[in-house]
Amino acid sequence: MTSSGTPPDGRATRWAGQRERRRREFVEAGMRAIARYGPEVSTEQIADEAGVARTRIYKHFADAADLQRAIALRAAEMIGAQFAPLWGVSGTPREIVYATIGAHIEWISEHRELYHYLMRQSVTGPRDVVADVKTAIAQQLTVLFEYYLGLFGADQRVGETIAYGLVGLVESSTARWLDAPRGIDREDLRQLLARWVWSILDDTLRTVGVALNPDSPLSDLDYRILD
Repeated sequence: MTSSGTPPDGRATRWAGQRERRRREFVEAGMRAIARYGPEVSTEQIADEAGVARTRIYKHFADAADLQRAIALRAAEMIGAQFAPLWGVSGTPREIVYATIGAHIEWISEHRELYHYLMRQSVTGPRDVVADVKTAIAQQLTVLFEYYLGLFGADQRVGETIAYGLVGLVESSTARWLDAPRGIDREDLRQLLARWVWSILDDTLRTVGVALNPDSPLSDLDYRILD
């Protein structure tokens, strides 16, 4: 019931639902158009992909920036879904590092044009979704690193710096590889980055006299104290 005691207008509710559905359809058309035409896709090309005149899009979006923002938010949802299964920490440290890096490389490789579109929008558009995603991943890693650093008696304050540093390393290296692979295939890149990341984590623990076994499940905490 509304505050006036009258039931809500069913037509208004249906219209709101229909409008939201059409917005989603245009966003999905935008994603397809980006894959087809590249990161400099125009609103006209998105409208063509949706099978409508460009003016129809502006009945559901305030302007081009509103459409770009909606596409960026959808991309953020996709990236979040790619990483969500990884936050239930299980397996060995090496497996966790390998899986996380693999998920990142896989998403960028399979959505190359969309990634470049997001990078372009981070400079000219209304939302820097790439920075948002990197921050979200780094914050998740910060919680994980601080927990284990504290468990081993290390300085937890470095957890955030390590997390953001590792995210930056993986993202920038993968982005450059995407444009200039120089004969390095996807699996080679994954192995290389996993080795670097583990080396940084291992070095951090060794500074407080802990050598963690990278091939033993984290739940077992197989480590030794260094002399």
